[in-house]
Amino acid sequence: MKTRDAVLAFIVIVVWGINFTVIKFGVEGVPPMLLVALRFIFAAFPAVLFIKPPDVSWKYVVAFGLTVGVGQFSCLFYAIYTGMPAGIASVVLQSQAFFTILFACIYFKERIRTSQIIGLLVSGVGLFFITGRVGEQNAAPIPISAFFIILAAAFFWGLSNIVVRQASQAAAAQGKKMNVFSMVIWSSLVPPLPMLAASLVLEKPALIWQALIHINALSIFSIIYLAFLATVAGYGLWSQLMSKYPAQKVAPLSLLIPVVGLIAARLILGEELSLMQWAGGVIIIAGLLISNFTVLTSTLAFGKRNKK
Repeated sequence: MKTRDAVLAFIVIVVWGINFTVIKFGVEGVPPMLLVALRFIFAAFPAVLFIKPPDVSWKYVVAFGLTVGVGQFSCLFYAIYTGMPAGIASVVLQSQAFFTILFACIYFKERIRTSQIIGLLVSGVGLFFITGRVGEQNAAPIPISAFFIILAAAFFWGLSNIVVRQASQAAAAQGKKMNVFSMVIWSSLVPPLPMLAASLVLEKPALIWQALIHINALSIFSIIYLAFLATVAGYGLWSQLMSKYPAQKVAPLSLLIPVVGLIAARLILGEELSLMQWAGGVIIIAGLLISNFTVLTSTLAFGKRNKK
């Protein structure tokens, strides 16, 4: 990877890692469902005026918007709002990799590799440690409801990966190539209405009105960061890198996101984890590495065989 592209990849990883801390700031001033709606409103506009729609069926655009915006981010924002530490959220959310593997097995009939099973078991141990309900007595236990809500976010993220893959295959079958960045931008039109409706029902008009008329600079910064940096700029740069380099060279870099997430939450929010919770985070990342290692090496080996 060229130095310039390596720097861009590093920037995206840092932006996405800090994203969890910014969400924590955001939900302190704006109700979570409303914050999700605002994120996607500003991610869509004015970008949709300049970006062409993805060359795929609209059912995929809608499905991606529902799984990511309505599913993944509503659960992520609400989990952090109800007590999930931002740093731990960045780690637990990576369990999406295992949901993706499971869905691919069910939907695409892919065989689950032994390394993936081992990685899942290892990460499961890490999840148990990271809850704060094992080890030192001074560990801060995570609210059990918030823990399962963040797992639901990972579930929807995994589901969205299957939607993107199916859309890519449908485009390829027609001799086309799907633009992931365009998919992200246009699918951002989907979440605002459902999330505004959810906000009206769950967060009530009075709370919404108070949040909007008393919105502070930190909340505005959070919305701008989440919409323009984490979504538009982040996915724009990432899709650019994915188009220039093999997936096995770019995708594993995303494993650094929870590392940045933990560090940012510690430095900016002052989140303190017990030794066992830190160990849990390391174990989860180790499980992800184990799960992905065989896939990456087999892909590289396949490429070498094709060159012969």
